[in-house]
Amino acid sequence: MLTKSKVVTRRQLLITGSAAIIGMMVIPKPALAGAQREETLADDVASVMRNSVNSVNPARLLFKSQAEANRWLQAMSARMERYVPDAYGRTRLLTNIQYETMRAGLDTQLILGLIEVESRFRQYAISNVGARGLMQVMPFWVKQIGRAEHNLFDVRTNLRYGCTILRHYRNRENGNMVRALARYNGSLGRTTYSDAVISAWQKHWQWT
Repeated sequence: MLTKSKVVTRRQLLITGSAAIIGMMVIPKPALAGAQREETLADDVASVMRNSVNSVNPARLLFKSQAEANRWLQAMSARMERYVPDAYGRTRLLTNIQYETMRAGLDTQLILGLIEVESRFRQYAISNVGARGLMQVMPFWVKQIGRAEHNLFDVRTNLRYGCTILRHYRNRENGNMVRALARYNGSLGRTTYSDAVISAWQKHWQWT
């Protein structure tokens, strides 16, 4: 399975629906994020999401060849250096992001754009409404689909939650990723957030 992102337009994205940070931060900093809305989940939906966030396997890069994996990792690491100075931290983070996004059936490059917008790759980021970590997950999700011991500041945990939640919203929106992104941000009906994520993806993270 490849993580290549095709160069697509925003219209195509609408149609197709096309994580430890070794930062020096130890004090949480505010993040620019909306608020995912707490909702009542159908039992079958909650069960699928619960299975997803509780299923943990060793992260690895999922590419057709090791050469392609190395090429992607080198390119993305160079782009991420301004956010995560430590080379080992970038490698570990990128491996986790690629694995968790592919596992969820999401576009890795788009999720890199989302994380840039949500937290600028800060593991301990907290928004003014309490969303946490890389993908700015609201704590109520732990109660709904997780376990009490789950720590949303843990990279793998945060990525599993974030990807599971976004996949859920994409399913609700029948593959419309622009609307799914707005739901993720708690701003359904507006496109400001979706546009910011897509812009970050197109400017900084596209991969061919």
